[in-house]
Parts: sequence; structure tokens; C-alpha cells
Amino acid sequence: QVHLVESGGGLVQAGGSLRLSCAASGSIFGIMGWYRQAPGNDRDLVADITLGGTTRYADFVKGRFTISRDNTKSTVWLQMNNLSPEDTAVYYCHTRHRVTDVAYWGQGTQVTVSS
Repeated sequence: QVHLVESGGGLVQAGGSLRLSCAASGSIFGIMGWYRQAPGNDRDLVADITLGGTTRYADFVKGRFTISRDNTKSTVWLQMNNLSPEDTAVYYCHTRHRVTDVAYWGQGTQVTVSS
């Protein structure tokens, strides 16, 4: 059974930093990444990273967020710097099965940035 365990969310002041982590287990995983969803909005890609380390970022986080992973631990991190209230959302870890491409989601972790 696949499990994605997220941690690192919380409350931070504008300009501050948080680091999210997601540990996946129970399968073999390909791409890993983070999405976010604010109330009333769609769930949007924040960043993802392939097995080979190729990264992709949403325009609204470029230069502020950094995604990284450890393939041996099936763990992905999202370092978030210079946070703004607009970054307030539930952040979801996302990954896909390495062969079947089936998608898996974490339970979500709340990030709240106060002004």
C-alpha cells in the first residue's frame, strides 16, 4: 500500500521560510512534486522533479522555492523562501508510479503566511 507522509507546514510571517518534506513508501516512484490549493482555487503545480533531477517550477515560485529529492529514500523536499501571504494554501505531495504512471497524493499540509 502506498503512503505519502508530509511534514513541515505551519504558520510563518511574510518573508519567512518553510521546508516541506514528503516521504513515499509502498511502491516505486517516478516524478515527485508539490501542488497547492487555496480556498476557492484549483489545485496548481508548484514544482516537480524527475528521477534524473530535472526540475520544473511554476512561474509564481521561481527564484523563491527549491525542490529536491533523495531517490534512495523516495523523499522530496520543497524549500520555500521569501514567503508571501499569497502562498497561503494547502500543499499536497504528488508522485506517480514509475511504470504504470498511476498518481498518488498526500493528505496535504497547511501553509499559512501572515502579513
